[in-house]
Order: sequence, then C-alpha cells, then structure tokens
Amino acid sequence: MFKQLLSITALASVSLSAHAAINIGEEIPNLTVTDHTGTTHHLADFKDKTVVLEWTNYGCPFVRKHYDSDNMQTLQETYNDENIVWLSVISSAPGKQGHLTAENAATAIEQEGFAGDAVVLDPAGDLGRAFGAVTTPHMFIINDNRVAYNGAIDSIPSFKQDDIERADNYVAMGLDELANDQPISTPQTKPYGCSVKY
Repeated sequence: MFKQLLSITALASVSLSAHAAINIGEEIPNLTVTDHTGTTHHLADFKDKTVVLEWTNYGCPFVRKHYDSDNMQTLQETYNDENIVWLSVISSAPGKQGHLTAENAATAIEQEGFAGDAVVLDPAGDLGRAFGAVTTPHMFIINDNRVAYNGAIDSIPSFKQDDIERADNYVAMGLDELANDQPISTPQTKPYGCSVKY
C-alpha cells in the first residue's frame, strides 16, 4: 500500500445537510486525487475495496484530540488490511490554516505517526467540495463505490481526549458492520470539528 498524509482547520460544528454533495447510497464520481509524493490515485480503482476518507488539519484541536491520544492512528492500524483503503485529505487552501506543501506533509506524516494508506493534498478543494466535507475531522466510508457513511468520527462533539472512551465510534462501528456483510446502522451523523479552510 501507499503510506502518506493529512490536515485542515477552524473551530465550528457545521450542519451537514446544507453542504452534503454526495448522498448516502449514491455512487461516487470517478475522481482523481494526488498524494504528497505526487502519486495519482483514481477513486474508481478502489471499487472492490472499502475506502475511508478522513478530512484533517493538524492545527485543529478536534483533530489533535484524536491524534494526541493515538485514537486516529489506532483506527488506521486496526483497519489496515487489503480490503480497506484509508485516505486522509487536506483541503486547506494555500495561505489558509492547515495548508501543507508536499515537503511539509512528509514531515508531518512522520511526526503524527500516520498509519493509513495515503495523504491526499487537495489545495483547490475539489475533492472536499465534491463530497461536501465541512469539518476536520469529517469522515466518509465508501463501499461498492457508494457513500455508506458520512459524518462525525464519534458521538461526543468535543476536543477533550477523556471523551473518546465514552463515545460511540461511528467509523469503527460502520467498518465492523460492513465486514460482517451488514448495512451500516448509523449511515449519517452531524460532523463536528474545525471548518475546512477552502
């Protein structure tokens, strides 16, 4: 697999319904994305896999909650198998908080202990707008080339690490249900975190 990066930012819990671009059950467009090494990936190439998209920004306190506690890296490692592709996405525009160049991204990946497959750099915001990503973190699960989950990482919208153990982790629940050939029981929730800096 191809190991790489993540990032994005600004405080706010944003309403999902006003920004959703691809609805639950809809087929995703065949978008082309580029990671920080310059490698191009086509989302349609993953049609036989489950894909996790994680919008991120290392300066965001809500992202820090999940990285400083190793919660995000643990999820990335737990679901690191040949049938799951984990892509972190940075949609911060140049000059905006959370923006990283390819060189900066390489350093950040190592420092944060990123354990997913690739970090997608989306400075123009094309991927973020296509999916309607509004916060960091904002999580999507794609299965059979269709959006199966859209929303928050978990059920407690705070930046406190102590809340992680008490929360229901929607991403883990969804991936486990798909692995057991079950539909995701909670397919859509309200994402929380910092706003994406388009």
